Amino acid sequence: MPPAHPFDFDAVTEDGDTLHEECGIFGVVGVTDAANFVALGLHALQHRGQEAGGIVSYAPDTGFNSARRFGYVRDNFTKQSLMETLPGTIAIGHVRYSTAGSKGQTAIRDVQPFFGEFSMGGAAIAHNGNITNANALRRELIERGSIFQSSSDSECIIHLMARSLQRDIPARMEDALRRVEGAFSVVAMTRTKLIGVRDPLGVRPLVLGKVGDGWCLSSETCALDIIGAEFVREIEPGEMVVITAAKGVESIRPFRPQPPRFCIFEHVYFSRPDSIIGGRSVYETRRQIGVELAREAPMDADLVCPVPDSGTPAAIGFAHESGIPYGMGIIRNQYMGRTFIEPTEQIRNMGVRLKLNVNRALIQGKRVILVDDSVVRGTTSRKIKEMILDAGAAEVHFRIASPPTAWPCFYGVDTPQREKLLAATMSEDEMRVHLGVDSLKFISLDGLYRAVGEAQGRNASCPQYCDACFSGEYPVKPADMLEQGFKMKAAE
Repeated sequence: MPPAHPFDFDAVTEDGDTLHEECGIFGVVGVTDAANFVALGLHALQHRGQEAGGIVSYAPDTGFNSARRFGYVRDNFTKQSLMETLPGTIAIGHVRYSTAGSKGQTAIRDVQPFFGEFSMGGAAIAHNGNITNANALRRELIERGSIFQSSSDSECIIHLMARSLQRDIPARMEDALRRVEGAFSVVAMTRTKLIGVRDPLGVRPLVLGKVGDGWCLSSETCALDIIGAEFVREIEPGEMVVITAAKGVESIRPFRPQPPRFCIFEHVYFSRPDSIIGGRSVYETRRQIGVELAREAPMDADLVCPVPDSGTPAAIGFAHESGIPYGMGIIRNQYMGRTFIEPTEQIRNMGVRLKLNVNRALIQGKRVILVDDSVVRGTTSRKIKEMILDAGAAEVHFRIASPPTAWPCFYGVDTPQREKLLAATMSEDEMRVHLGVDSLKFISLDGLYRAVGEAQGRNASCPQYCDACFSGEYPVKPADMLEQGFKMKAAE
């Protein structure tokens, strides 16, 4: 399939050599044809999940209506015949990349939003993140008579809401989410209310926007731009907002306050570079990562070259700080189409060359610094290095815009098992030898923190972000994984 969005080549690697966000969520209330706004919002969030998508809307004369489809938003939710089945002034939507649930074997029943009919009316819910005690909750709910329709951890929230004794749906949602551990940003809807919630640590993003006389909730600000909405503010960690067209936004604090731990990898990779996080441009943060990287790991070379497209802002920053010329030494094919879903063996063996091509005239004879966002398994990095050397480069040096990824994420990111992460089994120098490059350097964790605006670096006693994939320090113990034998990092 083609890349999820023009900033993300790695979304199409077949070898699992990248990290994928689980999903994006979007909701709107108080506008005519709300589902059309949601479809546009989901299109802007496609990079957060390209496996499947769904929309639920409500109109008084038709009730709740839903559509769930595999594939891209543009291939499904742009058809007039489908959108006419989703009338109303309130709607929510979801794009999915599976983490919990049947990865790679998603059934349509796993596609969100999920819908439940309660005594006081129906409600739909879309969830970004991962519930780390979902297995225990699922067992408990099944023992008490709940019948699950999907393999998704998010369905637990609907069943917990159904068992709550509270008298309205927002209160039932509060009840349910107090039982949930892990990371969750939630967008939900009733017949008249749009509801947004972030977990107490604020691991996953959620923002509030104003569109005409209505309101919207989104995983990222870039999706507000596409519908012409005004960014109002971020939903704060541990906050619930209940929004109606008539009364506007009501804020509730259902959880005990905790120091926030937003996912730092949102800055590095997941969010689109044209989004704003914590008042900072994601593009500018990534450029600053390149600046920090050039200060920490200088190298005498002839050319700074990004691995498209996720390494581009960091490469620009590296080149500017180092004074080494920046060049597009690798060109990405923008039109990787469906022809290559099931290619012949001969075509499949071409691997990365189907997606990337080296600008041979620029590379030949040069000492090249390649800047990429991360190294996961290392397979793609090795292929790119081989292409650069085949094109006649004199030297190849890797500079990585994140610290070594040595631990899996359990908060909504699809990460390989720890033993398959290159940095979990090799030192930096061993990785350099494995990749076959002249040098390999990662930005330090403190350098990354400085790049995202923490001038003093990382506060080791109380980290400002969730950086478990780098540090092994999990802000919420992954109960289900510990039950399955996962070994956490020993306290130092």
